[in-house]
Amino acid sequence: MKRGKLYGVSVGPGDPELMTLKAVRIIKEAEVIALPHSERDKCTAYNIAVQAVPEIADKEFLMIPMPMTKDSKRLEAAHNAGAEAVEEKLEEGKTTAFLTLGDVTVYSSCQYIYQRVKADGYETELVSGVPSFCAAAARLDRPLVSGEERLHVIPASYDISDCTELDGVKVLMKAGKNITAVKELDCGICGVENCGMDGERVYLNKDEIEDKQGYYSLFIID
Repeated sequence: MKRGKLYGVSVGPGDPELMTLKAVRIIKEAEVIALPHSERDKCTAYNIAVQAVPEIADKEFLMIPMPMTKDSKRLEAAHNAGAEAVEEKLEEGKTTAFLTLGDVTVYSSCQYIYQRVKADGYETELVSGVPSFCAAAARLDRPLVSGEERLHVIPASYDISDCTELDGVKVLMKAGKNITAVKELDCGICGVENCGMDGERVYLNKDEIEDKQGYYSLFIID
């Protein structure tokens, strides 16, 4: 039996209309849909994709819980278990699409599974999509970078105290839990919470930023 192929499929930042034609096609063709969650209907990536591809609801699902922790041992165990589960489906000859928010190459949970499966010799392919910081800039009706400006993409759940020293435009991703540190930065800030999703909030300056932020909060610093 021929092995199945694993696709890492980007579903974009939230608006289902920002999903690519290729992502839609791969989802339709896949026999198994892998999701980084323990419950299908609570998975953000699924809830985006189902709006563009309603027939996805009738497919076989593989749930891969991804713990929200920085504990390296717990993460390693979860990622290994997820890769093994995907490989079982591939050994059954089933094409599998692992859905991920934004773009699959930018801080995606999919990569932890994908790279393990790839290293084990399975056929794989990444399907790019619209990254959240591009969608947020568009929602703010502004360019992200122009001319010789440099762009820095920073995971804001970690230390960001030195980010203002970087030359160029800074993007702070997933900043919700570190919002106090974000607001303490001595610079101009704008951003979007839940871009393209329910509960979207647009912040044109630091004064508008609320103290309580969701996981999908992204800020841009000039």
